[in-house]
Amino acid sequence: MIMRFNDFGADGGPAAKELAPKLGLAKSHLSSRLGVALPDIEVKQVVSAIVALKGLGGLLFVVGNIFGAYLLAFYLVVVSPILYDFYNYGPEDRQFSLLLTEFLQSVALLGALLFFIGMKNSRTTSSSKSSNLKKRTPKPKAA
Repeated sequence: MIMRFNDFGADGGPAAKELAPKLGLAKSHLSSRLGVALPDIEVKQVVSAIVALKGLGGLLFVVGNIFGAYLLAFYLVVVSPILYDFYNYGPEDRQFSLLLTEFLQSVALLGALLFFIGMKNSRTTSSSKSSNLKKRTPKPKAA
């Protein structure tokens, strides 16, 4: 990802060149399914949004912030089907297995993020419940 950011340039760099045909294919597929024409999307802006989501989300996630996990989950849900378009290839193609492996890795990462979000949410609700419970005083033991 650092290389993609360093080579961003005026046109979005190599990431934009790789993403442009996949984004166009996804846009045409969605517009045919939805029956409406989708607006043109600048690939350079999509690449910068991807870098921002991964960068900010990753940084917040590392420090334990739940918002970072939400940003990374949003990134994985939106970008993974576009980047790893294994469904556009047949099982006999070499690219199919590579893209399917990357897509399944993204699904696994999404599952881990959802687990993290669930653990963070359960910890905050359980700690508020335990503080509401009346604390018992220990009974003196009979001598």
